[in-house]
Amino acid sequence: MIVIKSFEDLKEVYAEEKVQVTIGNFDGVHVGHREFLARISNDCKKSKAKFVLITFIPHPVQILKAQTGFLINTYNERRELLAECGVDYLLEVDFTRDFSTLSPEEFLKKYVFSFSGIEKVYLGHDFAFGANKSGDYKLAKTLCEKENIQLILQDEFKTHNHSVSSSIVRNEIKLGEMEKVKLLLGRAYFLSGHVIKGQGRGKQIGFPTANLDYDKSLILPAGGVYVTQTTVHGMTYNSVTNIGINPTFNAGHVINIETHLIDFNRDIYGENMRVSFLKKLRDEKKFSSVNDLIAQIEADVKTAKDFFKND
Repeated sequence: MIVIKSFEDLKEVYAEEKVQVTIGNFDGVHVGHREFLARISNDCKKSKAKFVLITFIPHPVQILKAQTGFLINTYNERRELLAECGVDYLLEVDFTRDFSTLSPEEFLKKYVFSFSGIEKVYLGHDFAFGANKSGDYKLAKTLCEKENIQLILQDEFKTHNHSVSSSIVRNEIKLGEMEKVKLLLGRAYFLSGHVIKGQGRGKQIGFPTANLDYDKSLILPAGGVYVTQTTVHGMTYNSVTNIGINPTFNAGHVINIETHLIDFNRDIYGENMRVSFLKKLRDEKKFSSVNDLIAQIEADVKTAKDFFKND
């Protein structure tokens, strides 16, 4: 997959080829996205066309609503997931307040129709574009017909009779419903980052933890203790992860993500780590003593081991 950051890049890498285009944020690249993208990819292979996906950085919500703690994946992770879906060219449009004022007609002319040789444009069932999301399927169809381009509208995707959208995924993540999230994403929800120094209390009580320096633009699961799997240096280990403020020791409000890798004793400070969330065990709580905390962690680890035995 070739990532295009500007139209200068486009001129350098794009040849006169038949293309099929889709547009969207594709945050999380969930099962609905995957089904939609697979359809386009297969169609492109049949007609020997290139698959072009147009998306936005930052996500419009981050600019228009200044929202943090929102994204399901980092932009680099989104690139990796989209590459798996057969995208040939990924055009990442710089989303600004000025860009948000473009009319639907200006957006299609300047960005979508910039690719010559377009055969088809695919839109998701709820896609709206242009200033104030004033552009809809009917308008896009009229404009595409003028360019002799076929416009295809994807039906709403459902799994187990439930709708799937990035908004629904975010809501389930915030609730800590990680098993539902896995069904919606087609994979476990994960957070990646470097391991940073913590207070060292976990090691002191016999349960060393790796503290994750995560991207603050990402949405976090509800506070509590989770069964997780952690990947370091290409190896995956069973683990237990706490999201919260460590109320037994702290009175602050900084959210920490601390992972205890089961039967693991290597020093991984500074290493890159990916934590995949499988199941919430319990809410975070303040214990009256360190011994009570140790007993609960022992119980959490045992529950996690049983989970993996029965999985």
